[in-house]
Amino acid sequence: MKVIAGLGNPGEKYSRNRHNVGFMVMDRLQQLTDNGQWTKSNKFEAEIVQTENYLLVKPQTFMNKSGLSIAKICHFYKVKYEDLYVIHDDLDITLGNYKIQFGKGPQIHNGLLSIEESLGTDQFWNVRVGVENRPVRGNRGVPGVVYSLQNFEGTEVSMITKVIQQIVNDLIMGIVAR
Repeated sequence: MKVIAGLGNPGEKYSRNRHNVGFMVMDRLQQLTDNGQWTKSNKFEAEIVQTENYLLVKPQTFMNKSGLSIAKICHFYKVKYEDLYVIHDDLDITLGNYKIQFGKGPQIHNGLLSIEESLGTDQFWNVRVGVENRPVRGNRGVPGVVYSLQNFEGTEVSMITKVIQQIVNDLIMGIVAR
């Protein structure tokens, strides 16, 4: 079984944040694969959609503790880590771009750090969704931790919508279809 997990924070307050792009991808994937509605699982601390071949997951532990939920799921279903795909925001990649890489995530991401600590490895797939669109970075601009919790604005919405569809197409063709 393959596990496709999108990272984000639960609740309407965060639903349009850059940090929640993992949840956005998951919602679009669930819509297109027509596999029912999200079900809340207290056992896994997640919302899930289960099919015969894969499990869609939105951890409800908040971003920085995502590893707790994902580790429970991987251990329960005996998932090989090479069958784990984690979708997350990435400030190392500009808005409008994404990368799917094995064992390679951004320089700093507390959600991924939680997963790596909980699983004891970084050897899983990262679907790195670019959200960087600040005019000024570093000490003179908006700090990354603040920026990632801001909502997509204006033309960014259409850009991220397009990228989400591209990612979903890649996942459906490359993972779900197998």
